[in-house]
This record gives sequence, structure tokens and C-alpha cells, in this order.
Amino acid sequence: MTALYYRTLSQTADLLLHRQVSPVEVTRALLERIEQIDGSLRSYATVMADHALTAARRAEEEIADGRYRGPLHGVPIAVKDLCFTSGVPTMGGAAVLADHIPCFDATVVARLEAAGAVLLGKLNLTEGAMGGYNPKFPIPKNPWDLDRWCGASSSGSAAATAAGLCYGSLGSDTGGSIRFPSSACSLTGLKPTWGRVSRYGVLDLAESLDHVGPMTRSAADAAIMFAAIAGPDQNDPTTRPDPVPDLLADLSNGIEGVRIGWDEQYATVDVEPEVTAAITAAVGVLEDAGARIVELSVPDLDDYIKAWPDLCMAEAVAAHAATYPGRREEYGPFFRHWLDHGADVTGAAYARANSLRAASNGHLARLFAGIDLLAMPTTAWPAFPVTEEMLYGPPYERGPEFQRFTVPYDYNGAPTLTLPCGLSSSGLPLSFQLAAKHLSEPLLCRAGHAYQQATTWHENHPPDWP
Repeated sequence: MTALYYRTLSQTADLLLHRQVSPVEVTRALLERIEQIDGSLRSYATVMADHALTAARRAEEEIADGRYRGPLHGVPIAVKDLCFTSGVPTMGGAAVLADHIPCFDATVVARLEAAGAVLLGKLNLTEGAMGGYNPKFPIPKNPWDLDRWCGASSSGSAAATAAGLCYGSLGSDTGGSIRFPSSACSLTGLKPTWGRVSRYGVLDLAESLDHVGPMTRSAADAAIMFAAIAGPDQNDPTTRPDPVPDLLADLSNGIEGVRIGWDEQYATVDVEPEVTAAITAAVGVLEDAGARIVELSVPDLDDYIKAWPDLCMAEAVAAHAATYPGRREEYGPFFRHWLDHGADVTGAAYARANSLRAASNGHLARLFAGIDLLAMPTTAWPAFPVTEEMLYGPPYERGPEFQRFTVPYDYNGAPTLTLPCGLSSSGLPLSFQLAAKHLSEPLLCRAGHAYQQATTWHENHPPDWP
């Protein structure tokens, strides 16, 4: 029997609906687990125990009265500490924001709570959602191996979800930070279409690149969380007006005839052999499930990816105008270095970078003209060894190959789904990624669900945290 805290969100929702467990019972179990093991994993920035128990009691009463709101009702979740939460610190991993207490909820937080979710707390992250941590904040640990990378920005979201400290979480992705931690911690991570999920009340890193999305233990769980948070928001003019379909209605309809693009060289060159073997096997599973594999050639986008730092750094400076450079010394060495370089990006350099972004987007638009999905690695290697000194900064070297499979889909705002697909010889999670056309989240979740109906990789849990 799977332990209660390692059930999927979907399984837990079914137990709650049929009153086999109560929201209060489940919430207390997770709060106790946080108390027991999060001192080692450091995933939570703020635990909202009283808030969570109040919400759980309310959910219990509503479900008993037949006022069931849907599959998130009474389910304990958590959000990255970029998301404003009324009356609760929202620090973004930055010491300069340690006293920042919003007076309203981010739209995504309000929507999760309107769906009946129980908010357990706020999750740790890198400073400003970039690559390194502020020395005044703890670094979340990868529950699969405490000495390995936990995936950068949304690391607390990944650690908590993987270790059974919440049933799902929200992360954000500007250059890979839903996908990297999902890959490192064996999670299913959905990066939505840009503009599909409101960013109102979410601290910015780089506005034109930032995405907010769910990190969960299954594609069905990702569909549930996405459906709750997606849709237009009058407070965020960048949100798309398109209505959100019922993702669960078609989830089990299979992928017969779905065209999946596959470039074996793209998934092999400069990619660790174990990663390549696992992804190749995953594509075979999708083909067996009815998908049509379309061999193609992915264009070399590395020269375009090199423009990402100029875009992200310059927009980060704009996002932190209230505190940088005025309170520059309060930033940690990693993010301070990032902002300093961003301040030196000229208008001409930003324009050149934006032109390279547009060219990358054009290449991918042509590539997707003949396919529905593209299968590829999430990362070229499993989680690598790290030290606190390395993660606190200054920045370590990262070439374009580091973000080869992530940045192009932040550039064009297309949705992606990261899925666990194996374990390395040393027991570390392996993953692959599906990318799709804009607004194709229902197809991504359906393909992910089909894959997970045929495999059990998403059912693995970190062995040291039973």
C-alpha cells in the first residue's frame, strides 16, 4: 500500500470525495511529515499550519454537506514563495524582501483556494528565481540525493512534492525552472502556454519569459491543478482570453494518430547515454500507445539560446527597480552579479537579443507545422553534484547546452510537459519532455497520461524518505 502522503493528488481526491479520509486527517498527516523531515530537506520557507487546518476543517464541512467543489477540494498543496499570499511573507528567496507581506493573494493562490485546495505554505527557491541562493536563506535539498542539484529556481517545490510534503505545488519557469527540478526529482511538470496562467501577484524575474505552472506526481494531477489556475484575468492584461477546456474529460482518450516529432541526433549528441536510452524507450512506449513517430531534424538553436541572458538580466533589473541598485549589497553574490550585468545591457543589445529570440521562434514554428508534439530530453544529464558554496555564488559557468531543451520554449511561450522515464545506474531520476503548440495543454496531459498508464516511473519515490 502506498503511504497516504505518497498518493497522487488524484488518488487523494477520490479518497476525500468518498470520505475514506478527511481533509483534516490528511492535512495533519502532511504537517506532521513536514515537521519530521523538512529540517533536512529545507523545502518550506513558511509553513502555514493554522491557515491550512482552518481550510481543511472548512473543506471537511463542505464535503460532508454535499458542497463538493472538485478534485482539489480538501487536498493539501503548496506554492513557490513568489506567489503573493495575503498576510504571509512572500520573499522570493531575497533578503531584500524578507519583510515583504502582501495584503492580497496572487490570482493563482486565490484560484487554488477557490477550488478548495488547502494551502500548507510557501516553498523555498533561488534568489529572485534565478540560479543561485541568497546566503541568508537555506538551500532546498534533492530528496533523491542530498548532495545533488535540486533543479534551481523551483527547487523547494520539487523537494516538497517529491518527498510527500504536499500533493502538488506551483513552480515558475523562465529558462527551465519547472522542468529542471521536475527532472531532478522525478516529477511531472507542466509549463503552460505563456499567458495561459495569470502572473498577477507573482514576483517577476523576466516578465516576457516567466511562466507559472504545476509540479505534481502525475499528468492527471497536473491537469487538475492547471485547470484550476488557468484562464483570463482582468488584473493581468497579458493573459489569453481563451476559455479553459475540461482537461479531465478527454484525459483517457488515448493518443491514437498523434504525430510526435523525433530527432535521434538531437536526443543523443552531448546527452548522457543513459538519458538517451531512457528517452528512446519512452518514445517507443508512446508509439505502442498509438502515436505516429515522425522523424525530423531539429534546427541548431544554440546561437539563439545565447541571447537568453541579455533578455533575462535586463528584465530582472526592471523587475527589481524598487530595490536595485539602491539596496544592492543586500543581494547575494549570485543574483547581485546577474543584476550588475543586466544593468550593463544596452538597448541595442536587448534589441539584438530579442531579434535572435524571434528567429528561434520562427524555426520552431516551421518545425511544428507537421507535428503535434516534439519529444526530447529535459536535461542532458541526471542531477549533478553541487555544494552550497557553488549554489550561493557567484554564478558558475553554463553554456547554451545547459538550457538547450528549455529556453526555446520560454522564448516562444509554447507549453511543455516533463515526465519521469527511468532511473540512472546510480538511482537518479531520468526524464523526457514533450513540447506542443500553443494552448495544447489538454493534448500534453493526455499524452502524459497515456505514457503513465503504460509505465510506472512516476510512481517511484525517493528511497531515503519512506
